[in-house]
Amino acid sequence: MDSYLWTLVVTVGAAVLALVVVEAVHRTVRRLGRRSVLLSELSEHSHRPFQVAATVLAIQFGVRFSTGYGVGTPWRQTLLHLLVLAVVATTAWFVASLLLVSEDTALARFRLDVPDNRQARRIKTQIVMLRRITVAVIVVLSLGVMLMTFPSVRGVGASVLASAGVIGVVAALAAQSVLGNVFAGLQLAFSDAVRLDDVVVVEGEWGRVEELTLSYVVVQIWDDRRLILPTSYFTSKPFQNWTRTRAAVLGTAEFEVDWSVPVQAMREELRRLVEGTELWDGRTCVLQVTDAVGGMVRLRALVSAADAPRLWDLRCLVREHLVGWLRDQRPTALPRLRAEVGDGSGLLPWQSAAPRRPTAGAGRPRSAGNGRTEHEPPDDARLFGGGDDGEARSSAFVGPDEPAEASRR
Repeated sequence: MDSYLWTLVVTVGAAVLALVVVEAVHRTVRRLGRRSVLLSELSEHSHRPFQVAATVLAIQFGVRFSTGYGVGTPWRQTLLHLLVLAVVATTAWFVASLLLVSEDTALARFRLDVPDNRQARRIKTQIVMLRRITVAVIVVLSLGVMLMTFPSVRGVGASVLASAGVIGVVAALAAQSVLGNVFAGLQLAFSDAVRLDDVVVVEGEWGRVEELTLSYVVVQIWDDRRLILPTSYFTSKPFQNWTRTRAAVLGTAEFEVDWSVPVQAMREELRRLVEGTELWDGRTCVLQVTDAVGGMVRLRALVSAADAPRLWDLRCLVREHLVGWLRDQRPTALPRLRAEVGDGSGLLPWQSAAPRRPTAGAGRPRSAGNGRTEHEPPDDARLFGGGDDGEARSSAFVGPDEPAEASRR
């Protein structure tokens, strides 16, 4: 009975001492953490794992050294074995918390709430992937160490290592898809093909990458649904990434109208609309005639915005406003079908008429002001050219220059 009481007293004393030391360290780190991000994260995330690990370790030492004369007692061996398992588990928990602290400290240097956060999202994706891999390795190693504390497991260790080649082949074949997703996740994290918060178009759906793990990717669709895809999907199938180089994107709004539509007036109305809304980023505003067959004229309004959500709202605004403008201001330009009855000798504008005789100087281009001739389109009528953004886009789509010898031929 005296030995049991002595063991209990020593164990409780060791646990209390460990708790006191941990609390003192925690208060000191928290006080110093007011000036350091690392110490602040340590006091917040690693306090509880450190407290539990230190307490279990103190109890293990207390039991071991207070029962030295009772080495042969079965309860001592069983209790010490359980305490060793607890020490391994709590130590793995503490190390995993340190990884979380290092991740938060590294990410604190990069802000995600800024318009151009591509670099920060790339680094966040890589750090999150590395942390998850390291945590998985720590869990596997801790389980292996815990299993090796059993004598029966150590006895079969040699035979397991001897047949490791066969087991590895069987495991690789059984977990081929799982391993493929794991390697695909690593490839995505370090190839910069897709990152967290990237705007992508997959399976005909438009959304944002909400979560990227080693086995699957969660895409938050624009209507708050979640599309869950294996990571191997992004390495084996094509997809659209709207924000890989920058968040600013272009969008279109198309209209099919009558041939009598005043294109320049509609172009000026589009310019007036986008200049009066905060959704437009000031880069691109173009209205072009992209088709004129089948009795209709197809107009395409091309506008730009700082990111995909603003672009969606801007495209809807352009459609709504120009539809209302056509209906109220240019009703004759609304789409319609015509049927001509007769011999076509009438004098209405859409009926056949004799061609006009050319007047003097008709073939010469006239000046339209601003250093531009009459037949040269304005800046808001050209996608490739005009402003700085259009010139950059034109140079990106132009092929290599011809050699000087070929040009002389």
